[in-house]
Amino acid sequence: MVSYLSFLSPFAPFFVTFLLLFLLVEQISYLRKKRNVPGSNIILPFMGNAISLTTKPTSFWKVQADLAASLGFSVNYIIGRFIVFIRNTELSHLIFANLRPDAFLLVGHPFGKKLFGEHNMIYMFGQDHKDLRHQIAPNFTPRALSTYTTLQQIIILQHLRSWERLSSESPGKPIYLRLLARDMNLETSQTVFVGRYLSREAREKFRDDYNLFNTRLMKLPFDLPDFAFRNARLAVERLVETLSDYATQSKKRMSEGDEPSCLIDFWMQETVREIAESKTAPPLSSDVEIGSYLFDFLFAAQDASTSLLLWVVTLLDSHLDVLRRVREEVSRIWSPESDTLISAEQLREMKYTQTVAREVIRYQPPAALVPHIAMKDFPLTESYTIPKGTIVFPSVYESSFQGFTEADRFEPEQFSEDRQEEVIFKRNYLAFGAGPHQCVGQRYALNHLVFFIAMFITVLDFKRHRTEGCDEIMYCPTIFPKDGCRVSLSQRCPRYPNLTLN
Repeated sequence: MVSYLSFLSPFAPFFVTFLLLFLLVEQISYLRKKRNVPGSNIILPFMGNAISLTTKPTSFWKVQADLAASLGFSVNYIIGRFIVFIRNTELSHLIFANLRPDAFLLVGHPFGKKLFGEHNMIYMFGQDHKDLRHQIAPNFTPRALSTYTTLQQIIILQHLRSWERLSSESPGKPIYLRLLARDMNLETSQTVFVGRYLSREAREKFRDDYNLFNTRLMKLPFDLPDFAFRNARLAVERLVETLSDYATQSKKRMSEGDEPSCLIDFWMQETVREIAESKTAPPLSSDVEIGSYLFDFLFAAQDASTSLLLWVVTLLDSHLDVLRRVREEVSRIWSPESDTLISAEQLREMKYTQTVAREVIRYQPPAALVPHIAMKDFPLTESYTIPKGTIVFPSVYESSFQGFTEADRFEPEQFSEDRQEEVIFKRNYLAFGAGPHQCVGQRYALNHLVFFIAMFITVLDFKRHRTEGCDEIMYCPTIFPKDGCRVSLSQRCPRYPNLTLN
């Protein structure tokens, strides 16, 4: 060992010189890309500000937003990648409008392609993306949505019943809604998307794998054995394999003339029809591809919806006048003691509840950031060009607080028929995205939120257990209240529909 070190010692000065030169070149490269844009002036080698991003994501993005106040954007450096944070709404639209090979690609996650795999809607553009959106259109027709609403309501009621029971078992001790809401939404997504193809055992395994992926999503992207990122990637592979198998089963059922009972059935019914008419399978319709796209839906529906449900409870608790008006409206239209679910007509009549749902989405947009990657140098402004390879983060959250009359307040009346600020300030209302990748399931998502509001406030009484800073935003990866929404629940309505899934 001593002789080995003696052999290496003459090379030590060269190694140190090389290392210092490498660090100097990295720093110069960063400053050259940064130019005069607000952002860190000195970066840690390779890591940049990755530690701050992963350990204190809320404060990290708050600093980026503050730095961006003057020019509308700011810069930073994360694990060898130069990043640009965009606060200005018009600059965000510029990114959303330029999804193409010579401008930007949506990545969904800073290291998403490795995590989500090749067959993924997030990375599609051009004609392939248009063709796929055309194929999935039957999944969100009024007929399909009416099938989903029954499933959504039954699952919501079942979980509200279990939440109330859980809370009553420990009087005075709050329960944490975050994990409970996540489990409810995962069951909703499973049932709506692939319903009858999931056995009880498969549901448990599916839930375990999704939670494994979800809890490791924002960890450092080291794809090595036993590292969190590797475990998340492998969980995604297993989930896609499972969903691909359900696509195979659904195609068989639909080809035999069965009626659709879940989203994949509506999708495969149309696919089977196209195959029968043209004698060839439409593009992008292999079972593996469909499994990957279904995982996209799951990812999009799951965390964003959980985030919104928690903010509903948080905001209604702190705005009792809004809570009172929602309860008055819902009680005029639907009674849980009727032993019936909310009909499509009743849902349309809940106009104020709809405005509350839309304002929750504006005030706390769950997917606060939408990362893209610059495929080539792109002129963002007259004085600054985004370098090729940069990860760009348009901030949906910051846009939500621009333009609206009372942008900094929770004010559902902004979405009333009289004011219609979601139309007037449409460019600032970006929670469902903009451009070619605008969310195709936004009506489904809004229905789910309205059903939850109507049933939660009618069936249950709730008390939020507030602590200092409990409403602060946490990124994980969508935004949540810092305390996970701690509440006590009690029964408000003595009887409500006790329905089960077929």
